[in-house]
Amino acid sequence: MDAFTAGLLHRIRTTESDLTRARDEGDDFLAEVEQAELDDLRRLAAEHGVEVGATSV
Repeated sequence: MDAFTAGLLHRIRTTESDLTRARDEGDDFLAEVEQAELDDLRRLAAEHGVEVGATSV
């Protein structure tokens, strides 16, 4: 796995965790921000052929 793929997958996992935390804390604004970031990261992964697999969010 190259550095780009590893970094992207790490950012996706971190953002998923941050999104879950925001939802658990009832922070709707932060949850929206994190969801948008996650959507962008998933789009970037798809554009570069990085398979993300099943996600928890």
